Amino acid sequence: MPRMYRAASLAGFASLACLTGIVLPLGVTETVQAAGTRNEKVYEAVESNRAGALQLLEEIVDIDSGTGDVDGGAKIDTLLSARLQAIGADVSSVPAETEGLPANLLAVFHGTGKARILIIAHIDTVFGPGTAAARPFHADSKRAYGPGVGDEKAGVVNACTTLKILHDLKFKNYASITLLLDDSEERGSPGSTQLIRTLARQNDVEFNMEPGDPPDALTVWRKGSANIRIQVMGRAAHAGMAPQDGRNAAVELMHQLTVTEGLFPHAGSGVTVNLTVMQAGERSNIIPDRAEATLNVRYRKTEDFDAVLAAIQAGARTTTVPDTSVIVSTTAAYPPLTENPQIDALAARARAVYAEIGRTVELSGNGGASESALAMAEGTPALDGLGFVGGDFHTDHEWIDLDSVVPRIYLFTRLLMEFGTKPPGP
Repeated sequence: MPRMYRAASLAGFASLACLTGIVLPLGVTETVQAAGTRNEKVYEAVESNRAGALQLLEEIVDIDSGTGDVDGGAKIDTLLSARLQAIGADVSSVPAETEGLPANLLAVFHGTGKARILIIAHIDTVFGPGTAAARPFHADSKRAYGPGVGDEKAGVVNACTTLKILHDLKFKNYASITLLLDDSEERGSPGSTQLIRTLARQNDVEFNMEPGDPPDALTVWRKGSANIRIQVMGRAAHAGMAPQDGRNAAVELMHQLTVTEGLFPHAGSGVTVNLTVMQAGERSNIIPDRAEATLNVRYRKTEDFDAVLAAIQAGARTTTVPDTSVIVSTTAAYPPLTENPQIDALAARARAVYAEIGRTVELSGNGGASESALAMAEGTPALDGLGFVGGDFHTDHEWIDLDSVVPRIYLFTRLLMEFGTKPPGP
């Protein structure tokens, strides 16, 4: 997936605020001035927890938890519930909003300060039963591999490890920290959408544990995601004795799929339209009377999706196979996450924290949708891509960069401390 990066200096954010009249959240200036000063207690705690974090990562990667795997999701939730309760969380199981999905896990930590912080991570993957046994967690000197290792079980581990470190350091300067472990993100969070919207309205900021883009970036924009389903109805007939009596739905479907060819790219930073699922026929000697295809559309603006849908609907009004009919329907998942001054202000504070350990984090965006768009739609500032750095997601060679483990845990720990002490402004 091509990525777009934007290097933005901290001074640049301050200049932007002066030129546009944007009021940066309280604490940005102070954080910038303190950049370069490493918090030794935090860093030592992070280093001492690295091995435990990787052990936990191995444990949950080796449990199948594809979206809809109720048993796998329950196993991971049980494992993590015990750990979260041990460090002081009030843990509850929230039933999925759609049948056939595992419950969502909610862990709430209560502090003594003012900031209300929401963390969202997802434990579901795109891999089916048996995948973990076929290719379990393994690592070399640079990378760790396994189904869902980056997207986003490493993000789950980063969140849980960070919360443990805050507990061990007795840091309580926040009103509440709420961790939501979403069990259906890979399908657009059908089991948790209303829960996410409600939690977003109750909190001052949302941090999302999706993986960081290589070489080391945070995510400040994401494309929206929606599916367009094309269904064709024809007429069945014997393929050998009377094919002329049939009306081949599969042939008409192929015609329909040519409508968008050349209009939209298959990859890039703009609109993408990709065929992901196609079904037709059940037996080799029958002309298929039904066929359907799903197109996955990623877009930066709602009007871009509307243009794709209009083109496909226009094509459906004309068929090449006589007596066939076409139905076009849509299923939305996530709206776009659009970069704005609130996100830029969050990113500025994150960059200042990273500078404490001599590192620079870039700002990027990509076509992978996430729950942050739902939070931002409720008016809650959101910062994404806070998991470990990784790549090749949704493939059999997905990986995370082991060199990013300590820096990313430090970054998230200090971010929570910063926002706990100085919540973002309106």
